[in-house]
Amino acid sequence: MDPVRALLLRLALALAGAGRAGPWELRAALCGLAGGCECDFRPELPGLECALAAAVLGQPVARRAVLGPLRRFARDPAPAKPLVLSLHGGSGTGKTLLSAALLRALFADGARSAHVHRFAPALHFPHGPERLPRHQENLRNWIQGNLTSCGRSVFLFDEMDKMYPGLIDVIKPFLGPSWVVFGTNYRKAIFIFISNAGEEQINRMALELWHARKDPEEINLPELESAISKAVFENPENGFWKSEIIQEQLIDVFVPFFPLRRHHVKQCVVNELAQLGLEESPAVVQEVSDSISYFPEEEQVFSSTGCKTVASRINFFL
Repeated sequence: MDPVRALLLRLALALAGAGRAGPWELRAALCGLAGGCECDFRPELPGLECALAAAVLGQPVARRAVLGPLRRFARDPAPAKPLVLSLHGGSGTGKTLLSAALLRALFADGARSAHVHRFAPALHFPHGPERLPRHQENLRNWIQGNLTSCGRSVFLFDEMDKMYPGLIDVIKPFLGPSWVVFGTNYRKAIFIFISNAGEEQINRMALELWHARKDPEEINLPELESAISKAVFENPENGFWKSEIIQEQLIDVFVPFFPLRRHHVKQCVVNELAQLGLEESPAVVQEVSDSISYFPEEEQVFSSTGCKTVASRINFFL
């Protein structure tokens, strides 16, 4: 440790001994100055690409958009800012599966790690605008406290399209490149937002590509990211409506999840049968896939619900 860091660390310890620094301040000093707080962060990146391909069907664009930034971030001992990902697309397209695969690759205990924190609007932020100040304070304190305990924490916000506007901006100070916020070194954290918002823009581009007989990987990703960003920013029913997080471009990647094709749905049925310990049945696979609605109405190309309802439908055809 260099002399300056050693001096500051001794000062933090002295303040704690004198009762002038609370446990959060002391822990923040130890994390930031001694380089600790890696917790059970054990990134296993070599097999992540294969794991994502197996777990998340039909999403090569999303896999590619996530893998590069995640690898660079996880290998950097002193990142310049937290990694901030925003996953967008319709229901059943793999957003939750991808985030779960990332957590398994980053932490020894995966999503069960004590340093993975998941938020859902209905559960954690009920009652709407009348409780907004209280929810903001609770959220800020929760993030600050857990980053103090573990600098490599992950914060996952589900259903951003159902979150009350204005709430999420309270975490904006934690997303930028500053050295510390509220006495906490937070630049090793990962923030993941999950939302159905942007589905219309993604589906429109998917249809354009299909009509042009092009592969989804041929998309102009920056153009689609811009369209998604604009859609969530201008939607008054979205948690990112008029958000300073969007205005100040603090999200590193907007990750699009394309609607799934019929053959993807069939593979989901095969995977679900395997999880149930059942042999693959071509008849069951066909019947389950045929029971799902597809769009557009004339071409019947993409599943309206992705693979979300596959598990609940299988029993009807066994």
